Amino acid sequence: MKLMIKSIIENYLKKIIKEPVAIEVFAPEQEQFGHYSTSVALKLAKEKKQSPMEIANKIVSGVKGQPRRQRVGAPTETSEMSDIVSKIEVVPPGFINFWISPEALQDELKEILKKKEKYGRLNVKGKISKVQLEYVSANPTGPLTLANGRGGFFGDVLSNILEFSGCKIEREYYVNDTGNQIFTLGRSILALRGLIDSEEKFYKGQYLKKWAEGKSALIKRFANNPLKLGQLAAKDFLAEIKKVLNKGADICFDRWTSEDKHIHKKSFITKTMEVFNRTGLVYEKEGAVWLKTSKYGDDKDRVLITSDGLPTYFLADAGHFLETKSRGFNSKIMILGPDHYGYVKRIQAAAKIIGLEKLEIIITQAVRLIKDNQEVKMSKRKGEFVAFEELLKEVGKDIARFFFLMHSPDSHMDFDLSLAKEQSMKNPVYYLQYAAVRAQSILNKSNVKNKMSNANLNLLNTPEDINLMRLLARFPESVEESRNKYSPQILARYSLDLAREFHNFYERERIIGEAPELAVARLQLIKAVRIVFGNLFNLLDVSYPKKM
Repeated sequence: MKLMIKSIIENYLKKIIKEPVAIEVFAPEQEQFGHYSTSVALKLAKEKKQSPMEIANKIVSGVKGQPRRQRVGAPTETSEMSDIVSKIEVVPPGFINFWISPEALQDELKEILKKKEKYGRLNVKGKISKVQLEYVSANPTGPLTLANGRGGFFGDVLSNILEFSGCKIEREYYVNDTGNQIFTLGRSILALRGLIDSEEKFYKGQYLKKWAEGKSALIKRFANNPLKLGQLAAKDFLAEIKKVLNKGADICFDRWTSEDKHIHKKSFITKTMEVFNRTGLVYEKEGAVWLKTSKYGDDKDRVLITSDGLPTYFLADAGHFLETKSRGFNSKIMILGPDHYGYVKRIQAAAKIIGLEKLEIIITQAVRLIKDNQEVKMSKRKGEFVAFEELLKEVGKDIARFFFLMHSPDSHMDFDLSLAKEQSMKNPVYYLQYAAVRAQSILNKSNVKNKMSNANLNLLNTPEDINLMRLLARFPESVEESRNKYSPQILARYSLDLAREFHNFYERERIIGEAPELAVARLQLIKAVRIVFGNLFNLLDVSYPKKM
């Protein structure tokens, strides 16, 4: 079975060390520190109380004594370090640096040309994981915010990565279309029309006034039923949300789960209470019904049924978990906005009690939009915010998506509108797409395509050739790391690294005017670049323009 170069190094180190220590192999930013490096000797030195340099030299002594085997193609599970490494160096204070041989990189290039759009897919052993990803899930009380858009792009690309890695994915948008938020929305509309007094917690803004225009009869009809009025407004707002996500942002879902239709009306509130009652964790206090979530890591117990006899949002969320589990999902990833930090422990406790085997919660941080060197303030309730739809219209889907994806979700980010609208190499999206277009343009202009199958890839041995092949070989590793860490930003940053390396290659190396054999070999290299760019753009869901 084909094995990544990084994995061969890690496996070798495990064989040599035979100690319960975490072995991290990484690609240094500067080639002077190797194509790959590890600090495992420094970790072992602390445990063994020995010199890290001495430990590092012992680790590499074995591989330097291995005979160089005959070249046998791309690395596999039986490959040895001597098959792929041309140089190993120990440097203070105890790092071990590895340089990959040109032959191993040339063999990896053949793998790219052979597998094409399948290159980078991970070998999933055993049963394919079935995972539900829930993201965006904004209450349908108004337009999507920038934070909603950030979570949407993140969830969309993480779904792509997990599917590319062999998982079976369901993309879910959970619609809170009943309960207090919708009740408040209905009352906000009544206050807007002067039928009741306004309150600080009510929703405000032009979007609400626009919806209420021409709906006097409807508002009058449901003046005594603010929940129903809120549901009618929420239905229209949800239709707009779907339009923005599907057509504007190219974010699609497999399932739109309605709290009202799929949880309440299908008796999952009752079914969930039955599950909780069987655990012996339910008790009554002050007229309300409580659940002992504190026994499962929560900071305090939570109310299930209020003293008024109404189910809480917490109970509805637990019912959602039970409904998810009833459809065969035991693994769920929830991507929530920055206002949900306080919900994490209680949600995790509910999932454990329900019996959901795995729940991963990812909290995205806030977004600041910088316009004319000033922050644009955002508040959904006050109506003073920049809608996600406005940003998409201003800069386009590709730029909005990539700018969000460049940042880890747990970091605050400033969205620089001036940079986003600049069509120059300073703009990372322009820089990336220009590299991809440049690669395709070279292939389109080539007049030696009929000879490419006989290319002698051994001729690719200049520093620029090797650096570009080295970056290409890191694509599967970037996919694996993105999957394992649930971090699409790793792929976004890798794509910029590949673009930079290709631009550098283009400036320093030639095709036209070179000897025919070398020209053909370089065209194969550029074809591999085109393949990896294509796979990257598909995963990130960024457009691959024909020209710029």
